[in-house]
Amino acid sequence: MEDVERITREVIRRLTGGEPGTQTEAGGIPVTVSARHIHVARGVLDALYGEGFELTKRRDLGQPGEFASEQTVTVVGRSMRAIEGVRLLGPVRTYTQVEMSRTDAIRLGLDPPVRRSGDLAGSEAVTLVGPAGTVTLREGAIRSTRHIHMTERDARERRVKDGDLVRIRFLGPRALVFENVLVRVGKTCALELHLDTDDANAADVRPPLAVDILS
Repeated sequence: MEDVERITREVIRRLTGGEPGTQTEAGGIPVTVSARHIHVARGVLDALYGEGFELTKRRDLGQPGEFASEQTVTVVGRSMRAIEGVRLLGPVRTYTQVEMSRTDAIRLGLDPPVRRSGDLAGSEAVTLVGPAGTVTLREGAIRSTRHIHMTERDARERRVKDGDLVRIRFLGPRALVFENVLVRVGKTCALELHLDTDDANAADVRPPLAVDILS
């Protein structure tokens, strides 16, 4: 077993150019980079793609039951500039949430707040354009807070709890420590750190990569 763990650590180290005991340690937290995307409610999906339309799966995502669909829409901001091909994620939710980076927001003339998923009160307005129609959301555009999904067991092992804010260090030529990384604990969560594209580019993140919480 020790030989297997040693080989695993060495393979990860070579893939990522990191060092054992830091961001590539076996048993660390896998890093996922989340590009702009939309979680969509039933009524909004009906307006964009037609009544009763069902999302078709493109690929599974890291969190159980979640998937990237084949369907995309165009997002239009106050600047009247648009970003095409923004992917819808499934399954359908009870709210519609447009997640973007700061770079995306500047392009659209928006200033979305940094929020936890589902916390949409007072967030930015945005317009979605689909093949069957258009929907203007009075609120719904956010920049997702950096966060780690984990199970209760993962949380116990790392001595954290749901809602904690922790720090994560990335090594390499653009070494960086991220503060205010939200811990999100759930019974069915898969262990993952989620960063948006701006954060990932700032730290020169190149998956596959695993990190851990700074003590």
